[in-house]
Amino acid sequence: MEGDTFSGLGNGSTQLDGKVLQTFHKSFVQVQNILDQNRVLINEINQNHESKIPDNLSRNVGLIRELNNNIRRVVDLYADLSTSFAKSMDASSDGDSSGLKSDGKAGHK
Repeated sequence: MEGDTFSGLGNGSTQLDGKVLQTFHKSFVQVQNILDQNRVLINEINQNHESKIPDNLSRNVGLIRELNNNIRRVVDLYADLSTSFAKSMDASSDGDSSGLKSDGKAGHK
């Protein structure tokens, strides 16, 4: 992911700062790593299924559980990213990096 991926967002008063971009980058890298792992798991699950060997089919139970857990992790990471993005946009539109609106209350939509 390029360093300027989010540079076009917002106007001059709502530019995302470097720390927020680092957090997004880190989360997207985590998501991509999990998705890459899922690709490997799916390939192994397919091979085991096609082999019809009882031990391989039994192994698929654990692999499918791992795949399911990975999918949950990706969903959680995207939810966290969405929340972080919304908070950063609220903070930058208020001219404040604390995540609080000018009235001192947390910004929620």
